[in-house]
Amino acid sequence: MNDIFISILVFVLGVFVGLVIVLVINIIKKKNDEKKALSIIEQAKKDADKTKRESILETKEEIHKLKLDADKEIKEKKNEIKESEERLLQRENNIDRRDLALQSREEAVVERENNILDRQKEIQEKEEQMEEIKKEQLAKLESIAKFSKGQAHDTIMKMVEEKMSKEIAAYIKERESEAKLESDFFAKEMLISCMQRYAAEIANEQTVTVINLPNDDMKGRIIGREGRNVRTIESVTGVDLIIDDTPEAIVISSFDPLRREIARLTLETLISDGRIHPARIEEVYDKMCNEVNTAIKNYGKEAIYSLGISKMDSELIQIIGKLHFRSSYGQNALQHSLEVANISGLIAAELGENVNLAKRAGLLHDIGKAIDFEMEGSHVQIGADLAKKYNEDDVVINSIMSHHGDTEATSIIATIVAIADTISASRPGARNDTSENYFQRLEKLESIGNSIEGVDKTYAVQAGRELRVIVKPDEVDDLMSHQIAREIKERIENEMQYPGTVKVTVIRETRYSEEAK
Repeated sequence: MNDIFISILVFVLGVFVGLVIVLVINIIKKKNDEKKALSIIEQAKKDADKTKRESILETKEEIHKLKLDADKEIKEKKNEIKESEERLLQRENNIDRRDLALQSREEAVVERENNILDRQKEIQEKEEQMEEIKKEQLAKLESIAKFSKGQAHDTIMKMVEEKMSKEIAAYIKERESEAKLESDFFAKEMLISCMQRYAAEIANEQTVTVINLPNDDMKGRIIGREGRNVRTIESVTGVDLIIDDTPEAIVISSFDPLRREIARLTLETLISDGRIHPARIEEVYDKMCNEVNTAIKNYGKEAIYSLGISKMDSELIQIIGKLHFRSSYGQNALQHSLEVANISGLIAAELGENVNLAKRAGLLHDIGKAIDFEMEGSHVQIGADLAKKYNEDDVVINSIMSHHGDTEATSIIATIVAIADTISASRPGARNDTSENYFQRLEKLESIGNSIEGVDKTYAVQAGRELRVIVKPDEVDDLMSHQIAREIKERIENEMQYPGTVKVTVIRETRYSEEAK
């Protein structure tokens, strides 16, 4: 029992001693940690003081360096300012010297002007004296000769005119021949070159359009019960339908190409759809009208883009598109206007004129034809009013008004447009011409030639492009023949309208014959 008690006591004492030892060890470690922390804090303070001293030194060095740089820059600026001041002073001195020189020159010029004025006065006085002396001498001469100055002048001029008339006519003929040779050559070369560079297809418009049908039964469906479909189509579209015995075809007849086109599209749509009755006809017609209006805008835009013209009013572009559905002597008006615009641009380029303005004037020269059926007046006046309304250039307006000779051309471009218009209208196949107009033109040409004194016979040949005049040889000499040719040419230009040119040829010949028996 005692041993157990002793063991327990020893165990308890051991545990107590161990706890005491652990506590002592912890106390010793804590004191060591505090000492290490204090040493670390002191070392950190030392390092911070050291870093602070180093940064202060660096800052002082940087400030010193910046101060030196600033002093150097200020010194350089002062030197530059000093040099600028010196240059300014030198320029002021030069200007002062120039002012003095100019003042001296002005004084010299004023003195010269005064001298010139004095001399002019002296010369004027002497001229007046000379005029008085001339008048006195002329009066004495007239009193001696008993002949006035005017009478002497008229007499001399009459004598000179009588003596020099033939020489003057021969000289004029020679010079005109030389000028014609050169001008004809260069003009033909230029026009032929321009026409070759622009070759457009011939587009003739007719007054009828043929619609092909899939079968003859479609004719009955188009006619409708008691002809109601035909009447509806004609009343809505404003055209005439010709339905005859021609197999699988009907004809649309109208002088208005726009109506004829709308009617054609309406009929083709109805035929392809198969539903043909009055309500459907009106519905399709309204739809086709909208599509044609859109097409008109596209035609106008394409014309503008193809010519490279910009900045044109949208309403004027719409009117240009309407020219596609107008025709003149069978020639499509829009194609004609495009052709005139291109030829005008080519000729303007050859002559060094404004190409874009020439194209614009050529395109708009017949713009009045697009709406001439909507209002009164000629297409020339209507076109000029449209151009003024949309603020077109004065050159364009004058080109519109003068391309048929109604108004005098005030610019080279206006003349170019008139030439291009004539070229486009007169080329083979471009236009249809009635036989009545053709015979009237030939009769007018021959009547002009026969009305000249000394003319024996006149013949219009080559479809009116040449007029051959035979004169009486005993009444007309060679120089008079040349004058007759000029007179006929001027009358044709003033009294007639014709495509292209008319060549006037005067023939004078003398024949002698004898009969041997």
